[in-house]
Amino acid sequence: MTDGGHARTFDTLAPLFEKALASRGTLMDSRHETAFRLFNGFAEGWPDLALDIYGRTLVIHDHADDPLQSQPHIQEATTFLQNSLPWLRAGIVKTRNAKSQQDQRGRLVFGNKPDQKVIEHGVWYALDLTLNRDASLYLDTRNLRKWLIENMRGRTVLNTFAYTGSLGAAALAGGASRVVQQDRSRKFLNLAKTTYTLNGFPIHKEDFIADDFFPTVGGLRHAKQAFDCVILDPPFFSATDRGRVDQVRESARLINKVRPLVNDGGYLIAVNNALFVSGQEYMRTLEELCEDGYLKIGELISIPDDFVGYHQIDESITDPTPFNHSTKIAVLDVKRKTIS
Repeated sequence: MTDGGHARTFDTLAPLFEKALASRGTLMDSRHETAFRLFNGFAEGWPDLALDIYGRTLVIHDHADDPLQSQPHIQEATTFLQNSLPWLRAGIVKTRNAKSQQDQRGRLVFGNKPDQKVIEHGVWYALDLTLNRDASLYLDTRNLRKWLIENMRGRTVLNTFAYTGSLGAAALAGGASRVVQQDRSRKFLNLAKTTYTLNGFPIHKEDFIADDFFPTVGGLRHAKQAFDCVILDPPFFSATDRGRVDQVRESARLINKVRPLVNDGGYLIAVNNALFVSGQEYMRTLEELCEDGYLKIGELISIPDDFVGYHQIDESITDPTPFNHSTKIAVLDVKRKTIS
């Protein structure tokens, strides 16, 4: 394989996996019910592979341009980890550049019962590890979920682009008085409802909006609804007949769409996961938005070290500083104009 035009070859990837295991030993709970990134190949020496643990299930993400070339390395990873972690009960391979949607979503390569839930900071999250190309729970936003648990007591929350609703569930676990989850996919939101059931949260159907972001936001503005916290965690890019999401060119536009929905003294959580947008570039976007005095950068939330990667061999394509990863999370404090 090649990385940035430089060929890299190894007789075996075992030394890389051994380092990864040694670095993450403290993340492995005795009951094997948690989730973490076991190997960030992009930073730790083999960009074609990323390995995640969800409970007792191994999820292998194959990012190779030619999936056939990854087969020996996937087999090595599977054999090595089954021997090193005998408690693993299932393994799934997700092939990003596969022709079939099923291969992209993931195929079982060993075992027969992938995990259906994990616990994090005392909250259960429902899983469907082959629901789509991602694994139904984003591991890079773990610290954001912790922040929501610690800061949302008594607050109302709108979680846009909710996916399977983990950020909204974390807010509820932290004592939020109301959480509205918006996502185009009813299938994703149904998994969010399973998370609610696991934690004993009440399910109010009106708080699950299976619709496009743009008409949802417009409807809430028209109804003069506002929230103490709005979470904006859009995909890298998407386009429908309702509107376009472009995290490279139009992140400011999306933030401005939701600003009117945040109460005075509230929070707007802005996430940008565009790999080719540097940290400084995103900060400039945020600083320009803050020039009118009604937004202020409150804090930046880091990505967990296991997801960023230990013993890094490769540098990021773009420098994420002052963030620590290309998933850039900022909490913006919101001030509303007062009408005299």
